[in-house]
Amino acid sequence: MMKQLLAFALLVALSAGTQLASMQPARAQVTPRNILAQKYSQSAFTEALIPLDQWAPYPKTAEEWRSKTDPAELAKIIKAGEEALEKPIPIVTASLLLDFTRSGDRERHAAASFGRRNQLMNLVLAEAVEGKDRFMEAILNSVWAICEETYWGVPAHLSAQKAKNGLPDVQDPTVDLFGAETAGVLALTDYFLGAKLDKMSPLVRPRIYFETNKKIFEPLKDPKRYGWLSTTNPVNNWNPWIVSNLLIADLLLEKDAQKRGDNAYQYMVFLDRYFNSLGDDGGCDEGPSYWFAAGASAYDALAILESATNGKVNIYDNDLIRKMAAYVYKVHIANDYFVNFADADPKLKPDGLMLYRFGKAVEDPELSALGEWAYGQFGAVTGGNGFQRPRKVWNLLTTSELKQDQSKTYKQVAQSWLSDIEVLTARSDNGLYLATHAGHNAESHNHNDVGDFIVYADGEPVIVDAGRGNYTARTFSPKRYELWFTQSKYHNLPVINGLGQPAGKQFNARNVKSNVTEKEVSLAMDIAPAYPQEAGVQNWNRLVKLNRSKNAVEISDDYALKQKPDSLQQIFMTVCKVDTGTPGKIILTTSGKKAVSLSYDPKSWTVSTELPSTEGMEYNSFKTKWDGAPVTRIVLTSKTLKAKGKHSFIITKS
Repeated sequence: MMKQLLAFALLVALSAGTQLASMQPARAQVTPRNILAQKYSQSAFTEALIPLDQWAPYPKTAEEWRSKTDPAELAKIIKAGEEALEKPIPIVTASLLLDFTRSGDRERHAAASFGRRNQLMNLVLAEAVEGKDRFMEAILNSVWAICEETYWGVPAHLSAQKAKNGLPDVQDPTVDLFGAETAGVLALTDYFLGAKLDKMSPLVRPRIYFETNKKIFEPLKDPKRYGWLSTTNPVNNWNPWIVSNLLIADLLLEKDAQKRGDNAYQYMVFLDRYFNSLGDDGGCDEGPSYWFAAGASAYDALAILESATNGKVNIYDNDLIRKMAAYVYKVHIANDYFVNFADADPKLKPDGLMLYRFGKAVEDPELSALGEWAYGQFGAVTGGNGFQRPRKVWNLLTTSELKQDQSKTYKQVAQSWLSDIEVLTARSDNGLYLATHAGHNAESHNHNDVGDFIVYADGEPVIVDAGRGNYTARTFSPKRYELWFTQSKYHNLPVINGLGQPAGKQFNARNVKSNVTEKEVSLAMDIAPAYPQEAGVQNWNRLVKLNRSKNAVEISDDYALKQKPDSLQQIFMTVCKVDTGTPGKIILTTSGKKAVSLSYDPKSWTVSTELPSTEGMEYNSFKTKWDGAPVTRIVLTSKTLKAKGKHSFIITKS
């Protein structure tokens, strides 16, 4: 289980950092709302801030834990601590740090580095809730080992340093996601067990502060060197994810009241830069799995600020914050499936307790209901493994408020249109689900996929975005689009004259129009600008529609090329079993044995299938993604090559 958690956390987290042009939010808007800074001056914030010795956001004694937490969850916490107690501290060597530049592999270093922090947090929580001192020696050694590290981040993020070497430059400390996470872990350790550490040695807690100040607080005095703090370019999940950890570290560790208040206010202002990067629809162009590190981390930061000011810093009534929160249920398909355009994962176990708390904060009963349902289905997201530890501690405390009830249901959204990120979702009464999008090819964690769509039937994947593979050095380099899963040729799109879509904001959709009625939900767009000039496309008007009257998904293309094409293909990606034996009808059978028909004109198209490679470092995850079902690429090749034409495809449940 720990390996799975590490792998998922690694994939989500490592992807978030590289600020390439191809990974900027849709429409690349920066709207200087400055919601927090406009509402709270520094003096008002400082006045509202609870002094360090009076702020107690979490229980401080085992008795308090027992009175506020589900006993079953406390038993899990202690068991995880006992398991951590049996493990040696992972060794982080120079060779492991250099592994990224030598091989492109990220996972070997991450397993050791993240393993240290997971072990420490499991030990800390176990000691905090039990209170018998039996974990303290191991905690002491783990704290000291982490403090001894030159750099708290990962080698893939050393590009922010001037040396740009495979090894960190001790004279040029910089802050990345995992440096901030480490500061958060040590701050929680100090909060829960500071008095016990003092008894072991009076030098441990000063060392925690010294290293956090040197590695995190001081390097942030030059914010211009960090892309995730840009005031002119959009920022992604790095910003709220880091800020939430900065806030907990500063507010729990900094004893100088003036510096504590100044830092916290600055970090709060940093958070505005994420809100400024969102469109008015509040949508997350990185996708739902990244929303849990982005919008949800923004909530983590707001919850910390609310707690540390006794509720005086509170922007939950802001319309953008409410829309940011609502995004996640607008892109929920069914069970643990979510819409997965770009690098987002198709499957994730949603954090029900956090969703419930966020829903209560913004007074959105639909979000709270999703949270209660998710908690009932998937259980509590708590403990020391993974990231967003302050969130998980608050989750732990919420278990006394909610009971895990698998009979909980919630009303799923019938349709949604997110106008800034240009994502449309819709479902029919007979179980068909459609999601499609326009946008451009310079979105955050971009795939070249303007005009792509996905279809599910009764909660099972039929036509899919294959998703992303394992992250390596190649994933966020100029070679990114050599990987098949990022290419439009491996999305549900046309291939014109052998060409797919390139990367870049200029490769976009135009004339985008959504239409929502009781009988149909559709998205119309001209995807011609998404293709290079060499493809010779004058216009390619695509209409993606959920026809509720006919219980069908309809894809209609009306195109004009500069001349008769040499080749024309339409791609469909699926994880179903594929039967092409009947001309004009492809039968797709889901893992649950449901049959879905993809109809086409057999006079116009020939059909072939192929299995994209799963060999190589970047593709290993495709062996287990989609519950082990292989990704199949269906290729329809035009028999009737014309400069102008119309064609359509219809998807129905058989």
